[in-house]
Amino acid sequence: MEAGQRSRVDIVLVRTKPTFRCSGCGRETTAIHEMTIRCIRDLPILDADTYVWVPRYRVACAACGPKIEALSWLSPWARVTRRLAESVVRLCRVLPIQHVAEFYGLDWDTVKTLDVAALAERLLPVDLSTVTVIALDEFALRKGHRYATVIVEPARKRVLWVGQGRGREDIRPFFQLLGPGGCKHLRAVAMDMNPAYEEEVRAHCPQAVLVYDLFHVVAKYGREVIDRVRVDEAHRVRHDTAARKVIKGARWLLLRNRENVEAKDRVRLRDLLHANRRLATVYILKDDLKHLWAYTYVGAAERFFTEWYQRAIRSRIDPLKTFARHLKARVSGILAHCHYPLHTSLLEGINNKIKVLKRMAYGYRDDGYFFLKIMDAFPGVPDVTG
Repeated sequence: MEAGQRSRVDIVLVRTKPTFRCSGCGRETTAIHEMTIRCIRDLPILDADTYVWVPRYRVACAACGPKIEALSWLSPWARVTRRLAESVVRLCRVLPIQHVAEFYGLDWDTVKTLDVAALAERLLPVDLSTVTVIALDEFALRKGHRYATVIVEPARKRVLWVGQGRGREDIRPFFQLLGPGGCKHLRAVAMDMNPAYEEEVRAHCPQAVLVYDLFHVVAKYGREVIDRVRVDEAHRVRHDTAARKVIKGARWLLLRNRENVEAKDRVRLRDLLHANRRLATVYILKDDLKHLWAYTYVGAAERFFTEWYQRAIRSRIDPLKTFARHLKARVSGILAHCHYPLHTSLLEGINNKIKVLKRMAYGYRDDGYFFLKIMDAFPGVPDVTG
């Protein structure tokens, strides 16, 4: 055998049983419509690729007409045995398709087809009958500003649905899948402040409470307030090269949570905040805003926000004032956290897992297959109320 050549074992299966089982109705019959010899791949024997040559019958069933014979170890029209297919699918959960295909000596498309079929059989259709609370978020599908939306049942840590896009019409199929009855049972939805998400949720589930997530509100504050003020301050001191360099290089220092600032950077942060009052103001108000999600009583949370809002307006920092006014118009979504302590940290974990899946597969081109892999990675835990 030449170097690199795979060894091979051929097995010829001889048929001795005179009866055949119809794959349609399950009845046994002796009538044959036609017979062909088919080559079927099986699990390797001692690292050798194994091929089974089997007579494949189409029976002349009195009830169903011509039907392929039912075999327990081989699916109709399949070219691999059930046990090989199951082994391939198990390996696909931990390895990229290309590696699985090379390990078994199978075609890439064959491995993918087997995995897609197993995923669809195991995961679809999704049972939405008990869903009352959901969380939704977007994630980057691939480079070029292409996005998708993932919808999760937080209590069970289960991915319910994944779809392309992040607009109203993009998430509409989920609510159509949920149906009118399911939409009426939905009590709360955790999300960022995406207007498209809000409009679609309100259109289908007007009774559902919108709960704005801490992570996304603070991230929005970072983009619209801290970044804007930092750029303005760098421009204001543009003639002071040293000061401008310090401010421009402090972006991640200002956006990072205070407890995550490394010891070597704490002096830099302290000096920067002491030297620039506007940056100090927006930084302190960012930290204070996070405390709003710690409240469990609506009245106390509302009083805290009123005080925070007044400080923001008195700051005379335009980006901060604009953000505060927009937040005040939608503060009900933050106060709802008192009744529904939901957050999308689970979704952030899913986003990290999605990145791993993309790296594992060297980039999925088939979005439907990719979405099934995401659902498979988060099948959920048993119902905590059951």
